[in-house]
Formats: sequence, C-alpha cells, structure tokens
Amino acid sequence: MTGTAVNPLFRAAYLAKSSKQYVTLMVPWLCKSDQELVYPNNMTFSSPEDQETYIRNWLEERVGFKTDFRISFYPGKFQKERRSIIPAGDTSQFIPSKEADIAILEEPEHLNWYHHGKRWTDKFNHVVGVVHTNYLEYIKREKNGAIQAFFVKHINNLVARAYCHKVLRLSGATQDLARSMICNVHGVNPKFLEVGERIAAERESGEQSMSKGAYFLGKMVWAKGYRELIDLLAKHKTDLDGFKLDVYGNGEDSVEVQSAAKKLDLNLNFHKGRDHADDSLHGYKVFVNPSISDVLCTATAEALAMGKFVVCADHPSNDFFRSFPNCLTYTTSEDFVAKVKEAMTRDPQPLTPEQRYNLSWEAATQRFMEHSELDKVLSSNGDSASTSGSSVDRRMKKSASLPNMSDIVDGGLAFAHYCFTGSELLRLSTGAVPGTLNYNKQHSVDMHLLPPQVQNPVYGW
Repeated sequence: MTGTAVNPLFRAAYLAKSSKQYVTLMVPWLCKSDQELVYPNNMTFSSPEDQETYIRNWLEERVGFKTDFRISFYPGKFQKERRSIIPAGDTSQFIPSKEADIAILEEPEHLNWYHHGKRWTDKFNHVVGVVHTNYLEYIKREKNGAIQAFFVKHINNLVARAYCHKVLRLSGATQDLARSMICNVHGVNPKFLEVGERIAAERESGEQSMSKGAYFLGKMVWAKGYRELIDLLAKHKTDLDGFKLDVYGNGEDSVEVQSAAKKLDLNLNFHKGRDHADDSLHGYKVFVNPSISDVLCTATAEALAMGKFVVCADHPSNDFFRSFPNCLTYTTSEDFVAKVKEAMTRDPQPLTPEQRYNLSWEAATQRFMEHSELDKVLSSNGDSASTSGSSVDRRMKKSASLPNMSDIVDGGLAFAHYCFTGSELLRLSTGAVPGTLNYNKQHSVDMHLLPPQVQNPVYGW
C-alpha cells in the first residue's frame, strides 16, 4: 500500500483507458511466508489469481471505471533489512517477445540492481524508467551510509545507461541519472478530488466541514519524516503550546517513535494507520509533513486534492506543490512554527478547475506520454495498437543499424553488469537476497512454472 506500488497501478489503468495501446502490469508474486511480512492486516493470497481479483476490486472502487489491462506476475522475494521486494530470476523472461514493444520500468534502479537476464533495451523497442525513490537519502542514514551511497550512486547510473532509453524523475530530490529529466507523472486517486469538491461545496453553503485541526499520516519508520517531526515539535514545544497533532501510521519503528514522543512529552496522539481516503480524515484542516526523504509525497498530493492546508519543507521533493496556494513551505524551524500557526488560524482556498486537473491522473498521463516520448513512438508505429509483427520488424531494423560509441559503451556496461550479477558470491557480497539469482521451488508451485532446475539447468556435473 505504498506510493511506489499504488502509482504504477493507477498509471496502467489510465494508459489503458486512453485506448491507444495494450497494457500489461507486472506485479511481484511473494510466497506466503513473505506475504505475511509485507501485506497489511495479516492479508495473504493463496494464488496470483486471488491477488489479481483483490487488486482489480481495490482499483475499480477508486477510479470508478472498468479497467482494461492485463495483470501478470513475476517471482519476488522480500528483504527484511532493506524492507524491499527484489525480483527473483530474470523478470524479462516472463514477457512474451511478441508483446515486447514498450517497457515502463517503475524504479529502474531497484529492478536492475541484481537483474541477470536479457537487456531491456535489446528486448524492447523503447524503455522508460520512472524514478520514485531517493535511495541515496535512505542509505546515508544507515551504518557506513556514506560508503554505501557512493557505490549505489554509480550502480544506479550504470543501470540507467545500460537499460533505459529515457528516465523520468518525479522531482529534483532524486539522483541525477543518465538520460533523465524531471517531471511529475503521478496523479491522485479521483476519490480525493471528489472529497475536495464536496468539502468546498459544504463551505460555500456555510457548513463547517473542517473542524479537526492537524494530522500527519505515513508509514511509521524514522526515515519517513518522524525524526524531523519530533525534532521540530520538541524544539518549539513552548511556541506551539496547545497545538495538538494526530499521527496515523504503522511500521517497524512504531514502538521507538511513540516512546521518543512520550519521553519528550509531546502533544502527539498516535493512531493505527489507515487509508488516506478514510471518512475519519476528511475533517482535518491541516496536513503536516516535514519529511525530506520523499521524492514526491503521495499523501501531500492527496491532502491538497481534498482542499487541506499542507505544511511541508522547502525541499526539491515539494517543488511541484509550490504553485498551490494551500501549500505552505518553511525554510527554518521558526518558519515551521509560523506556517503551522497561519494554517490553524485561517481557511484554505478552494482549488480552481485548473489546479484540480493538474493533480488528476488524466493530466499526469498526458505529461507522461509527452515527456517519455511515448506519443512519438506510438505515432511513428502507424498503428497505436502495435501487432507482434511490427514489434519484431522494428527490433530487426534497430539491430541492423550501426551502433555509435555511446551504444558500444552502454553495451559494455550492460555486459559487465550481467557478468557481475551472475555470481552468487558477488551478489551476496553486495547485499542481495540469497537465492534470488533464480526463482525457487515454491514460486514454481504457486505460479505454475517449470521447476527452477529445469528452467535453468546446470551443466557439467
């Protein structure tokens, strides 16, 4: 239920809705032991089909239309230390060659750190990477973070060059990668815009619809803004006397965060995490989000869509939101106090039709089509719904053209990365999940795949 999982789901739905192309969304399949560690409220799925049904129901309840795209699964494993899902085996092998026309890699660095398989730019005619996460910011907070960040920075650049034709970064808070540009290609769930319109109408008719004050919502891990929040409130406890903040979130650091707040006697009320669209959150007027680890905070966009004030840091991750009058950015801790007091003592402005559109998935999809150059690629195909023959023909034409020096260098980087990731010893030495070079026996049972020893036989015994 994180932004990096939900946003690709919405993107697939709205790309398919445009009827310009056939869309398949690939989702990692986790074995039950990993599902129990990852999915909320002890939710598990017995089969990929069960999970697909849940995903579609969840999505259609929010977008309000019947979705028309395929969902397929690839094997994945959860890594507790990095709190991340890592692909198991070569993800590209689960995509039929006749369908391999355009690939959108959501988090290309993450997908390719340990990718050992066919090069995406060889299999697909056009490959677009969308960078969601400020990995360097998270890594710097770990033990020996500076050294780790140095290596990850160069690996990220390598995979961007070797595996993508175009890279879109959601904000300037991300690493500057090869072939990249900054563009927010995310929108908000239409339900949030509907809430904003309803609240604006209620206020216009004289009803008091925002009476609850301020809140913060996010996964309860220190890196998600909780450290900054507690530091700011502790430093200005006297200045913000009487200011109460409700906090909603679950996470690995819940006990530590709540203990720190209690020790400092901060006026924070902790609640279990819940969907931001939950009715109980509509009455809040101010969303406080001091996080500087986000790239483009989904919750901030949702709060603005609902017509709330947002108090957030003057940081590249919030650049897209500055044009909204209800976004109050602060530069210093004293400025934070001033912005909180300002938000608590006046009413937010209703969104204009243009502002609502800019937050929507329709606008985000339009920006994506333009800046990823998909509109050019699709129009050059002659027919937007490309046939298998035309896809193969274009790859043959591409392979027949003479490579330039940049292509040769990128090919060399891809080959070096392929050799490195083919060694289990080297993979483990750089933090890979053991056994992710190939999928395991349980994956083959759950997904009806050939056993791993048949799919990837070892010769020379």
